[in-house]
Amino acid sequence: MKITTIGIDLAKLVFQIHGVDERGKVAIRKQLKRAEMSVYFANLEPCLIGMEACGSAHHWARKLEGYGHTVKLMAPQFVKPYVKTNKNDMADAEAICEAVSRPNMRFVAMKTVEQQAILSVHRARQGFVKARTAQGNQIRGLLSEFGIIIPQGIRSIMKQIPEILEDGENGLPGTMRNLLERLTENLKEMDRQAKELEAQIQLWHRENAASRKLAEIPGLGPITASAIVATVGEAREFKNGRQLAAWMGLVPRQHSSGGKQNLLGISKRGDTYLRTLMIHGARAVIRFAENKAESESWLRKLMARRNKNVAAVALANKNARIVWALLAHDRIFRPDYTPAAVAVGM
Repeated sequence: MKITTIGIDLAKLVFQIHGVDERGKVAIRKQLKRAEMSVYFANLEPCLIGMEACGSAHHWARKLEGYGHTVKLMAPQFVKPYVKTNKNDMADAEAICEAVSRPNMRFVAMKTVEQQAILSVHRARQGFVKARTAQGNQIRGLLSEFGIIIPQGIRSIMKQIPEILEDGENGLPGTMRNLLERLTENLKEMDRQAKELEAQIQLWHRENAASRKLAEIPGLGPITASAIVATVGEAREFKNGRQLAAWMGLVPRQHSSGGKQNLLGISKRGDTYLRTLMIHGARAVIRFAENKAESESWLRKLMARRNKNVAAVALANKNARIVWALLAHDRIFRPDYTPAAVAVGM
């Protein structure tokens, strides 16, 4: 009996697999320990393997493809409707096996080792920035209990803490002064770590042609461009720019019925980190456009009729579509580019 399709429910130690033959009949249903995975699939005839895009999924996808199998990754929310009974590893593996064979299923592109490595640097930098902000807020909050107020921002803290420690008339006890020195040193260390990781991202950006290409788009710097290249991977996996924008969660969420369209706020699907970078970059462009952009430009017209938050999301959506066009068609960004259909109409 030849196994044609296998669903794997990934785990740390024990993996559940569910396989069917060409007629859809169950051919195998068993558990494998982590050490047994490589040996089992290396000796198995090539087949279609489905997995949820979760922790270690990309690692196993690369490994199993090395054995000649075809591996497809799926978002967990697309697999859930195929679970026929209560949730357990066996039911999940069966649902994955069923979902991967559906002709209209959407799949997640497999990431390379290089992509995962630079994304790990991004995640580590994001963690240091978040911890740095929390540490700064803690210092400001503790000092406010003693009647000392510091403006928001890391720079304000770095500038005023030495003055506060040297001031012998502000009423701070020795215990509090020692604590401030300790917290400030920790803040400086996290700031140093974040800057070093940012420099590492900048170096990767300069050596990657696709990332440099995206950085030409207004609102996309080295951080955003490198994150997009590492996260999106092969842009041709998306049929058009709107699909990429929807994947980033930058399109309206629908609640339509009976032929009546009801569009809500943005869906906020996909990678929160990537979407945040896109919108923050759009806000920077809007601040510049308020005074220096041409009054007849698309962005100025949009800002005239909608608030800045809506305009920022709309610009991020537009930038996502431009990103797809540059990556999928291997083009260079041109600020004066006019689509062929618009040019003919003119």
